[in-house]
Parts: sequence; C-alpha cells; structure tokens
Amino acid sequence: MKNMPEATPPLLPHEESDKLTERLQHAVSGFVDGPRASVEEVDRVVEEITGRVTDSLTQRRRTLRRTWQSTEEAQPTATAATADTEQLRLALRDYRELAERLLRI
Repeated sequence: MKNMPEATPPLLPHEESDKLTERLQHAVSGFVDGPRASVEEVDRVVEEITGRVTDSLTQRRRTLRRTWQSTEEAQPTATAATADTEQLRLALRDYRELAERLLRI
C-alpha cells in the first residue's frame, strides 16, 4: 500500500466547487425548456472550471518549485546537505502525488 496523505487538498476551494456544481446542475435541468441555452451554459461552466483548475495547478507547481529550488542556496555543510535532501524528498513526494492525481482524472 502506498504512503499517501490522509486528505488530499481539493484543486478548488469547496465553496467555489459548490457554486460551479450548482451552475452546472441548473444548466442541465434547464435543457428541456432551452436546449441550446443549456448547452451554452454548460460550455461556459466547463470553461470556467478548466481555467480555475489550470490556475490552481500552476500555483501548486510554483509553490513546489520554490521548496526545492531554495535548497540550492543552502550552505554546503553536512547538516545543510541532510536538510536539502529531506526537502528534495518531500518535494518529490508532493510532485508524485500531484501527478498521480492528474493521471486519475
């Protein structure tokens, strides 16, 4: 069994996700009365979701990159090397978990 964190943070905040889900459900439920308007609204919701998820992933990558790139600036001592290796190990783990999440989509 893999060592995975107990709770993986969502790509979107729950409040934002709930609002988008509500918009999606509203658009789908309106299909009978206005099929074209319903599909157009769903298209807009999907566009917004993909944009927000892309922004979230970009921010997550920046954060991860900062954690391991900052190790290059550490002093070349044995203690610093051990700390650097640990930071790199944690960064690798976080990258792997993010990649695995994306591959499950």
